[in-house]
Amino acid sequence: MANVDRDLLQRAVHGDAEALCDLLRVHGPGISATLRIDRSWRAQLDAADVMQVTYLEAFRYIRDFAPERAECFPSWLRQMAENNLRDAIRGLSRQKRGGTTSRRGSGATGDAEFALLAVVTTTTPSRTLRRDERHAALRRAITRLAPDYAEVVRLFDLEGRPAAAVATMMDRSTGAVHMLRARAHERLRELLGPASGFQTSS
Repeated sequence: MANVDRDLLQRAVHGDAEALCDLLRVHGPGISATLRIDRSWRAQLDAADVMQVTYLEAFRYIRDFAPERAECFPSWLRQMAENNLRDAIRGLSRQKRGGTTSRRGSGATGDAEFALLAVVTTTTPSRTLRRDERHAALRRAITRLAPDYAEVVRLFDLEGRPAAAVATMMDRSTGAVHMLRARAHERLRELLGPASGFQTSS
């Protein structure tokens, strides 16, 4: 990696958004060009969708990147893009089989929150944490999500709208909705840790 890239990376890691944008402009197009999307998914997903979500992730995680590993930055970005592509195809495949077109009908919000907790928690609530406290912890966690993550959770998981409708409302492709939802669930798992009253199952 060139010295100028090392300088940009150092600045990006320390919160310089413009430096990160410059890095993404340099390395993103090459990664985008190598993404392989099967013809059967191209009406619902393209490389631009994958990279858009990947750039969102890069802004979230760049502060954790070690500047001395500058030469690894393209691989780091590529891995995120490939993970996003995989999640999008997984979501689209489930939708094609009828598994995620719509999560629920017009049930109560509490029921939708319960279902979401079941999906995003790999931990169990402590014995002293009442159901209403668990739901309150989930609501607090949702307010801490990035706006796109929070919106996809609200529309898809809590309101039960079909993925295609969520895509239209968010001005995204259906594939991007599945990627955003996967990342939102990942972030909720991080937020719903011991500090919120959840503890690791034994």
